[in-house]
Amino acid sequence: MATIVNTTEEEPMLAVVRFTAELAWADAGPDVAEPEVARLCAEAQQHVLAGRWLDMASLMLASADLLLLSPRVLDKDLECILAIICNLVTKAGSEDEALQIAEAICAKLVQQPGDKPALRIKVLFSLYNLLASPYGKAFVYRKALEVAAAGKAAECVIPSFKNIDTFVADWGIGKLEQRELFLAVARILKDQKGMSKEYFNFLNKYLATFDGSADDADVISEAKEEAAAAIIEFVKSADLYQCDLLDMPAVAQLEKDEKYQPVYELLKIFLTQRLDSYLEFQSANSTLLQGYGLVHEECITKMRLMSLLDLSSHCAGEIPYSAITKALGINDDEVEYWIVKAISSKILDCKVDQLNQFVIVSRHTERIFGIPQWQSLRSKLLVWRGNIANAISTIQANKVTEDGGQGMQGLMIR
Repeated sequence: MATIVNTTEEEPMLAVVRFTAELAWADAGPDVAEPEVARLCAEAQQHVLAGRWLDMASLMLASADLLLLSPRVLDKDLECILAIICNLVTKAGSEDEALQIAEAICAKLVQQPGDKPALRIKVLFSLYNLLASPYGKAFVYRKALEVAAAGKAAECVIPSFKNIDTFVADWGIGKLEQRELFLAVARILKDQKGMSKEYFNFLNKYLATFDGSADDADVISEAKEEAAAAIIEFVKSADLYQCDLLDMPAVAQLEKDEKYQPVYELLKIFLTQRLDSYLEFQSANSTLLQGYGLVHEECITKMRLMSLLDLSSHCAGEIPYSAITKALGINDDEVEYWIVKAISSKILDCKVDQLNQFVIVSRHTERIFGIPQWQSLRSKLLVWRGNIANAISTIQANKVTEDGGQGMQGLMIR
């Protein structure tokens, strides 16, 4: 087997051509193989001397399928060969040429992704780092996601998802490209254990790209399945008690959809109503809930906490035990258990007045944070700013009075 040795700037590329040519013609016999190998090496030499890097990439990639599938090529050798091919993008005379080379490399790596997917993704990420073009980086990253999804190698790309927002800003991609990206990430996360919150977040990002404009009119129906999935994920989650799904056009369309209307109704119950509404819905739609994998007891638990939040939002800072028992469908001796559960879930800050049987709420999570909640927050901030201004004025007035008193005292001493 040939060995690639770095001795000059161009020799690694020529060594790769020789290596792949010898591998391709290994079974043809020396009489046939040697002239073909020599011809390919001479052609490669001409491309290097003329600076025809796209032609060089095409020549080097001609036997890429053989390299990727051959048991005679070790993974470390294959990675080295592909790294040398990827490096051609740095030699390209223009951004367009570099992008064409990157596209040619990606076209080879996305074929048969089930074979060595981790290696393919590693090479694609190396190619990503070599490219200067934001568009090229975005293109290569999407190809890496394709390989990860088809090759069942999600673990290779999931660590990069935490940087998606930064990537999108750096790439400067438009709404449609963002939509495709967020959907691809969501589909990768869908079946990953312990990643339900991340899955929900990317479903949200995807659905938010549909703003209800005329441009989306013909395609918004494509988001129905993901909109329903986001609702189910929210209902299932024991950590999510607030969302903006009701305000999204992609979700609102479900209200009039024959298949998904009950799912939309379920979301409205969890975000705007109380336990009694859920129990009524469940009695009429138990089969539907089971079909989506929702456990009735878990839904009751979450709906009780949601009902407690609803009480908090409508009270004047104090909730009587009797209101809690009625809304949550519990006994008096269970009130404190649910208060503690809400506090541990970080959705409620409060004190319990056991003597008078009141819960004094200092903070609660809003199930929906829309325009009314923003207006309420604005009012509170204005009051807070006014209180601060009054406090400052009082301190300054007291300081003036104190300074004046000290001055008078000094005159009396003289």
